[in-house]
Amino acid sequence: MANFSTTTMSAVAREEAKRRRQIEAAQKRQKQAQQKAAREAERARLLQNKLDKQRYLQGRTDETDELNQELEERVTALQTVLEHTLDINDTIDFDSLRVKESYQSIPIPHEILTAKLAPRRDEFTTKVKAPGLFENALGLKGRYQKEMQAAEEQYQAALRAYTQNDNERQKRLAELQAQEEAARKAFLQKVEQREREVSELEASYKARDGAAVLAYNSMVLERSDYPEDFPQQFRLAYAAEAQELVIEYELPGVGVIPGMTEYKYVKSKDAIEGKPRKAAEVRTLYQDIVAAVALRTVHEVYEADQGQHLSVVTFNGFVQTVDPATGKDIRPHLVSVRATREQFAEINLARVDKRACLRNLGAQVSPQPEALQPVKPVVEFEMVDKRFIEAGDVIGDLESRPNLMDLKPAEFETLVSNLFGKMGLETRLTRASRDGGVDVVAYDTRPVLGGKVVIQAKRYKNTVGVSALRDLYGTMMNEGANKGIIVATSSYGSDAYEFSKDKPIELIDGGGLLYLLEQVGVRARIVLPQE
Repeated sequence: MANFSTTTMSAVAREEAKRRRQIEAAQKRQKQAQQKAAREAERARLLQNKLDKQRYLQGRTDETDELNQELEERVTALQTVLEHTLDINDTIDFDSLRVKESYQSIPIPHEILTAKLAPRRDEFTTKVKAPGLFENALGLKGRYQKEMQAAEEQYQAALRAYTQNDNERQKRLAELQAQEEAARKAFLQKVEQREREVSELEASYKARDGAAVLAYNSMVLERSDYPEDFPQQFRLAYAAEAQELVIEYELPGVGVIPGMTEYKYVKSKDAIEGKPRKAAEVRTLYQDIVAAVALRTVHEVYEADQGQHLSVVTFNGFVQTVDPATGKDIRPHLVSVRATREQFAEINLARVDKRACLRNLGAQVSPQPEALQPVKPVVEFEMVDKRFIEAGDVIGDLESRPNLMDLKPAEFETLVSNLFGKMGLETRLTRASRDGGVDVVAYDTRPVLGGKVVIQAKRYKNTVGVSALRDLYGTMMNEGANKGIIVATSSYGSDAYEFSKDKPIELIDGGGLLYLLEQVGVRARIVLPQE
């Protein structure tokens, strides 16, 4: 009995141990499977993170490339401001200003244009079934009559609704047709008005009317395609007798130049950083832009001058900014150049060094435009703008403002002498007929910059020609003068400006004289005698 029990217990123990081992093995396999799944999930997560990180890094790299591409395009546009216009014909075809398109009628919706069919009575009555012999025998004829009456009422209601809707449709159709006719008439009036305006402008321009020449050249400059942040604000003045166009043009500030030369993505900082542009590079690029705008503007008006109305073009370029020292608005001029048609025709703008070209034209160019170092314009805009004088004639008291043309020659010479005396020069009026071509001798007492100045006063009604400048220049040589000035009540010809370009001679015309007189408190006017 004992042996049997021992044997049985041993078998039970072996089975229990086996079962436990199986359970433990299953648990171990389950744990291993879980660990394996966790490791695989972690590897998948790490792989996904790596892919996400790669995609993120690629996105940041692409963003950096886009910034550099935009930067390159921007700098290229700034560097080719002049070149951009050379392949464009700036001449305005007057015919292109006329309305070319034909009138496009306003479409009327089909449901308003087309009437619907009116309802018919039979569409309602045929739905009512007539009684047969059996229904009549049963006395059902009255129900038929009621149904027919109801059908008639439905027909009348539908007819009234149709009539109301069609009346509204016809009313709306009439309104749209009236709008169409009004729009057509307005378009034809616009075409007629535009045709009249263009014809008048073309005729006036060909007749060298000053206002038409200004309007034409304004259109030329307004059509000029610059980068979008260039101000492109300007004023024009035209002296018809001298055939001179003076352009007062707002230049872009130095801020148009990007502050960075390139961008890089710094992975360790996860940041896109720019490399600042050197001050010397900013200065060089801005000088190039200022020169390019000046040359481009002169080129455009000369190229567009189909009526040959321009013999001289003066460009004064300024910036509208704030003086950091005072906080006040200022307009320093950074470039001023005057060029005759003949001079400019000799220039190949596609191959020139822009700044060297301006120097060759005798331009006044700021050596530090980025620092707003100003230059004196070759011609002050107000000095040639005839509107400046006309405005004075209108708003001033004519009796209190003498006409300089009424002065005797000796009185005019005295006036000029007094003017320069009030401007700070020591002046001496020469004796009549013994002046050797000199009306006033003045002395600038400043050291280094000063010296002897000979002045001629020309109370002329006609254009001052180059012969007067040759006489003055000869007198300067004889007198040993540092500078010569001609003051005239009229204007100067292009040959006079060309002669004085590289000589110490300053030309002051009628507008400039009135301006200088007003600066010293003398208000006058110039009324040239009519032929």
